[in-house]
Amino acid sequence: MPEVVPGPAELRGRLLAIRRSGRSIGLVPTMGALHAGHRALLEAARRQNDTVVASIFVNPLQFNRKEDLETYPRTMSEDLKVCDDCGVDLVFAPTEADLYPVEQLTFVESAALSQHLCGQFRPGHFRGVATVVLKLFNIVQPDRAYFGQKDAQQLAIIRRMVQDLNVPVTIVPIPTVREPDGLAISSRNQLLTLDQRAVAPVLSRALRKAIDVIQNGEQRVAVIREQALAVITPCAQTRVEYFEVVDPELLTPVEQVDGPVLVAAAMWLGPVRLIDNISWPD
Repeated sequence: MPEVVPGPAELRGRLLAIRRSGRSIGLVPTMGALHAGHRALLEAARRQNDTVVASIFVNPLQFNRKEDLETYPRTMSEDLKVCDDCGVDLVFAPTEADLYPVEQLTFVESAALSQHLCGQFRPGHFRGVATVVLKLFNIVQPDRAYFGQKDAQQLAIIRRMVQDLNVPVTIVPIPTVREPDGLAISSRNQLLTLDQRAVAPVLSRALRKAIDVIQNGEQRVAVIREQALAVITPCAQTRVEYFEVVDPELLTPVEQVDGPVLVAAAMWLGPVRLIDNISWPD
């Protein structure tokens, strides 16, 4: 089993000798409830670094609904087995008091990149994400950090934060891991009923439809959206929160596809919110 380190000071001490010896450090930040998507991150980190650190921390700053924070799955014993299988060396598992010992008065925010897609429906979420990720970068000081492309807005914000604030870490994006029926793997999937789980892949099918329409030469986003949403409309259980075609770096909506785009969507199935995206060209 990997060594579990609870406190920031203790982790810094454990990593100091590793860093001084010239060995590389890879960080995989997680909130636990590890699944196949996390395995892909951990395995990539293992291949590319001498030492792998996985953090497991359910970050209260990024939840804008108290009930979501309280019900978020916490599966530490199972998570440690996944980390062991993937060759993780150290698991950083701080408490809330470890990372927020006093009231947090300083935050990291990218207002421009947070105003569209998920950001318009989850106020404060990405401020919480960026703040805790920068904390982790400062504590671990990794050479590389690994993030999944399924959370495309999060990835874009972290990349820009690293660039804008001169953080000396390489961000490594890892492709979305999917179930055989196309559903993007997520911790939230376990909350779906059997009926909802059968419907859920319609989101990835709608995204794929949008890409097919683009590849067939359609450039008008209004037409692309209309044809993609027609895939979801027959499913009465669903509620589309957004379905957008945006600039892949700035995340601003476009009206015409005349270069690379990100097609991103969020959909509700009962109380479960699913997100997914596909880049074009991929």
